[in-house]
Amino acid sequence: MTPWQIALIVAAAVAAAAALTALAVLGNNKIGVTRYKFFAAGIERGIKIVQLSDLHGKSFSKDNASLVLKVAAEKPDIILITGDIIHKYDARNVECALSTVSALSAVAPVLYVSGNHEMRNKGYRFFRKQLAEAGAEVLDDRCAEVAGITFVGLNGASNRNGKIKKIMPEGGYRVVLAHMPQFLKDYAEAGADLVFSGHAHGGQWRIPFTRIGLYAPGQGLFPKYVCGVYSEGKTKMVVSCGLGNSRFPLRLFNRPEIVAAEILKAE
Repeated sequence: MTPWQIALIVAAAVAAAAALTALAVLGNNKIGVTRYKFFAAGIERGIKIVQLSDLHGKSFSKDNASLVLKVAAEKPDIILITGDIIHKYDARNVECALSTVSALSAVAPVLYVSGNHEMRNKGYRFFRKQLAEAGAEVLDDRCAEVAGITFVGLNGASNRNGKIKKIMPEGGYRVVLAHMPQFLKDYAEAGADLVFSGHAHGGQWRIPFTRIGLYAPGQGLFPKYVCGVYSEGKTKMVVSCGLGNSRFPLRLFNRPEIVAAEILKAE
């Protein structure tokens, strides 16, 4: 092999590494917006929802200003946060979460439910109080009504224990906030019309242009619920790709995501 051939191979390898690095940086920091429309009978009016999930303490610019601006641009009536806003209870994670919630609450009312990371130690009781002081309505195992739509929130520890059947109200259009998507059948059996979930991180590493992901916590390899809309009977579930990372430090072909969903009044 000549020196020129070696030089070309080295240059090609460097260029490929640079391209992959740029792709990884862009794919982990450029936020996408995914939009959905749903129709409901018997509601007072249509509303626009922005869902955020699985921030895991990540900052998109200082104080998450880029994220907040993206949310504000959607002009939501309500913002849903479906868990894992922190990765662990250290000062940086908590400060990031609280400043983000405070800024978001100036855009629209914020409904929040915990994920598994909030529930991992005894810090959650105080953190929940801090979230409320920052402007979030913490909807753990509780309901709230907006425009004739009932929002039903599940505590991060209640996703798997059948609590949904005990707190689900009768009648009306019912929207469930539940961190974990793998219990869709339970949410459907309880009577949910629409579910907003996260936790799967979009499968973390995905085959390009597909919903085939490598791994999701609670589902293992090649998970069933990755991102997008899934159905179980009359129940539809939106699974957000989320915003941050957990044990996997890198997303591939799986941009951080804001979900913007409209619930429109059926004629």
